[in-house]
Amino acid sequence: MEISSLSSSPTLAQGSGSGGALIESDFNTFLKMLTTQLQNQDPLNPIESSDYAAQLATFSGVEQQVRTNQLLQGLSDRLGLSGLGEYATWIGRQALTEAPVSYDGAPVVLQVATSPGADAAQLVVRDAAGHEVGRMDLVPGQTSVTWSGEGYGGAQLARGTYAFRVESFAAGSSLGFSAAGAYATVAEVRSSGADAVLVLAGGAEVAPSEVKALRLAA
Repeated sequence: MEISSLSSSPTLAQGSGSGGALIESDFNTFLKMLTTQLQNQDPLNPIESSDYAAQLATFSGVEQQVRTNQLLQGLSDRLGLSGLGEYATWIGRQALTEAPVSYDGAPVVLQVATSPGADAAQLVVRDAAGHEVGRMDLVPGQTSVTWSGEGYGGAQLARGTYAFRVESFAAGSSLGFSAAGAYATVAEVRSSGADAVLVLAGGAEVAPSEVKALRLAA
């Protein structure tokens, strides 16, 4: 019974994710196969020692790769925890982001920016489903605005999550949209692989890189 080199085994080629346990199982399979190979080789035509050396070298290489992957994963986990510690000081502070805002009935203060050359601008309000539910006139050059929860027709919108952006105009033509930002309290910091994720009051999640400004809670 002749067995081909270890590199021909498709399961041994897997070495990431849950493959660590799978490869460890294949190590035992390899040893059993090698033992069987020794017991069943043709005594008149034994397998060359170089073939054994090649198989053992491949076996050793796979084992070292598994150990390297485990070490890298451990390092990645430690770096992720380090990131959590760095951003833990942000909890309780207010972060300025362009994430959707949780509206609870209280007026929402937004940071806005209109396009250069605009002669008119509007704040566009969208609900959690992405539907446009209201607009509010802005003055070109305006940098902040307070939204009271009003939608089209002066109707008071229900509590929920809303997204905002600014549309600028010149001579009646749209110049495009820009995002509007709002401050929200950082309620939690979570780990997502090697990265940290900030959870804002209201449930929105943002990466630290998305934070435009940070301030102490009023």
